[in-house]
Amino acid sequence: MQEIVHLIHDRLCSAFNGAEVVVKDESHLHAGHKEAGAGGHYKVTIVSDIFEGMSRLARHQKVLELFKNDIPFPIHALSIKALTRSELEESAP
Repeated sequence: MQEIVHLIHDRLCSAFNGAEVVVKDESHLHAGHKEAGAGGHYKVTIVSDIFEGMSRLARHQKVLELFKNDIPFPIHALSIKALTRSELEESAP
């Protein structure tokens, strides 16, 4: 659902000004959910220095807070990879 991808992307960009945000719709990998009326599955990668010094749990909570009214519908699952710019550079091959 492309409109949900845009919703997620726009909300993250607005909340984390200057962040690099990539959103992928992985709903097609979860057969039967759409037919059952469940929301979609989305994978988010967000890179922001706002995450500096935050635990992985705190980062996820900060992101999930933005979507508390969208889970479980239209978002059934949201996979989050939240990194600082230095962590992204360290993980690059």
